[in-house]
Amino acid sequence: MDALENLPPEDPTPESLALEGLVITRRLRVPLGAPADAVPGWGETAARQLDAALLSVGFTCSPALLARLAGLPGQEVVDLGVRVLAAVRRLAGDHVRHNAYFIDFPANVPDTVEFWAGLLREALLDPVTALDPASARVRPSTIDLLSLPGYGRYRHTYAELLAAHAELVPLAGDRVTVLEAGGSLESEARDLYFSLAGSQAPLAAEDLAALRSLASFCAEQPEDVPVRENRAVVNEVRLAAGLPLLVDTVTDVLRLACGASGGDVTLAAPTRFRSFRRAERRALLAALDGLPPASHGDVTRHREQWKRLGERLHPHEFPRFPRAVQVFEAARGVRKVAGLGSQVEAALSAGRTADAVRLLENAPGALLPRLDHLLRTGSSASAVLDTAERSAGRASGRVLLSLREHLQNRLAPAAGRVFVNRYGRAWTTPDGRAPLGEETLGRLLAILDEEITRRLPDPGELIVDPDVLDVALPLSGKAVAPGLGMLPRGSLSRVDGELLRFFVHWRQAGQRTDYDLSALMLDAAYGDPEQVSWTNYASDFARYSGDLTDAADGASEFIDVRLAEATRPIIIPAVNIYSGEPFDEAAEAFFGFMTRDAEQEGRPFEPRTVRMKSDLRGSGQVALPLVFLRGDDGAWRVKWLHLYLKGHPRFNQVEGNRVTTSLLVRSIVERDHLRVRHLADLLRAKATAPVTTAATAIATATGRATYIGLEAPAGLPPGARVYTAATLHELIPA
Repeated sequence: MDALENLPPEDPTPESLALEGLVITRRLRVPLGAPADAVPGWGETAARQLDAALLSVGFTCSPALLARLAGLPGQEVVDLGVRVLAAVRRLAGDHVRHNAYFIDFPANVPDTVEFWAGLLREALLDPVTALDPASARVRPSTIDLLSLPGYGRYRHTYAELLAAHAELVPLAGDRVTVLEAGGSLESEARDLYFSLAGSQAPLAAEDLAALRSLASFCAEQPEDVPVRENRAVVNEVRLAAGLPLLVDTVTDVLRLACGASGGDVTLAAPTRFRSFRRAERRALLAALDGLPPASHGDVTRHREQWKRLGERLHPHEFPRFPRAVQVFEAARGVRKVAGLGSQVEAALSAGRTADAVRLLENAPGALLPRLDHLLRTGSSASAVLDTAERSAGRASGRVLLSLREHLQNRLAPAAGRVFVNRYGRAWTTPDGRAPLGEETLGRLLAILDEEITRRLPDPGELIVDPDVLDVALPLSGKAVAPGLGMLPRGSLSRVDGELLRFFVHWRQAGQRTDYDLSALMLDAAYGDPEQVSWTNYASDFARYSGDLTDAADGASEFIDVRLAEATRPIIIPAVNIYSGEPFDEAAEAFFGFMTRDAEQEGRPFEPRTVRMKSDLRGSGQVALPLVFLRGDDGAWRVKWLHLYLKGHPRFNQVEGNRVTTSLLVRSIVERDHLRVRHLADLLRAKATAPVTTAATAIATATGRATYIGLEAPAGLPPGARVYTAATLHELIPA
């Protein structure tokens, strides 16, 4: 029996409310259950009041959702509306009060030197501050300007800021995100669960947490969970319920043990294993015993973790699982095993490339990522290509697409190679690789495209929104925190509006925390840097809202950019941790940007103008969420980065990482990411019905259809397959 069936709709539990919030924010659907007969009353009035409230933060109800709400009892609409409004306000970043240091921002931002001189004069001469012990800090020969009285803290209330700004002038270009009517909470949660569990790409940490919550309430468990980390989360629920485990490698069991102990299923960080119940120990050891000894070679990659796990599982107490005992013997070095990786490396080190290729042929997931290296070892390129062609049909779709992206970037020399880990930490290195021949590259690309096309479904009538064509395929989502308007790294989209404003908000958890928003502006050659930050409040076309150094009650900083007046074509916003808590330890930390037209005034933060907002996280000290680029046509576009720099333990400033930032950003901007455009072209070649790229053709679609776009439009035919920004990972073939 599905646990959701027993949740009383009139008295929702905290768990069901959490699931409802997930569905609303991840799918922009409001769970309502099956349509019922309309209830006389004031439901229609309450529904329209909700729609008006939603419009104020940039959301609206679809006609179908309005009609469904209008048929409900008024009080039920009010209760649901409160939850829906809270969820979308958090999604847009409107759940907090965004005050600004300078009350008139972006107007009347003072000159930087004049501002500091005024604070210094106030500290020395004002009769009130002269009696304050803080004034003593300005008397030594070395002056700490950041400790001056009045600096870094709001000098006015949020109500005073509101009074100083006119109401926002609504314009047609403001963001309006449509909320659709959903099915029951049970069905919506199950659909989201299967979408995440069946993802062909690794999930972000937030999505893994969502998958764990959803798995606890969904009885049906998919038998095919392709990504290992996702499988570990599903297996946690199976282990607790006594269900058969989904494992086919020994590392699957280790990931499960880590997840069940509250540790890291990615195995990037060591886990302190808990004490397992005897039934759990039996299940884990039985899973290990069911795997062939040939798979034990992977044990050496995580030898220390296996040793610690063995101390908790006591395999010697279960003599009927001899293969499980062998796993822990391999971890302790009692039994020697050679993994595939070590055998391949030994062959390559000895110059036996042909032997390495033969070893890898039965492991296409290991062979294909090594193709570039194998082709540069001096062995027969034809033999390597023949092996790759035989193996391509057994590799995952994500491996094929990742290799396709890698190879298309080998067609032309790159300025440098960029490496990004699972946490978004990135570094660059000069590209010293020998080029691959055009004939070799051409054959490889043809092999990959043929295999990818074979796996794609027949789209029927294919309808593609042109705005989605330059979105990068989500081959990995680990460094991408979910949020409003979020796209994968490398995605490119147009920026409309005359004013660009990006913002950061944070609230410290325990210690005083100072984040600094800044903007690095570069010329077309990624040189001649100029910045706007707490050390330089304004340039000819950009203004900073003022520095805040304490966020006990939350703090917001903004930078305003007049795009038409910008003299630099590259603008890189950054969030620097100057002191205090890392992003993932703060009580709250998020970044976003807004666009407005020149005649729009309003407050520094207006939710209906927010185009993108997501949480900041990761172990880096400097966040680089995205970059704004002016093209040869004069239009501005945004490219998603999702990068974090290591930085310094304290006192990070934009001036201190300009070179690193420009190199990393250039590497990402100049990289040819594999985009939705490529899969759309392959689907067009496979379509058996007329193909259109115009969203206006939706009204003429009559048969089986496939729609790909940033948002789902109204009017699609029943049964159409729909891929939006939130479900692009479902486009990646198995």
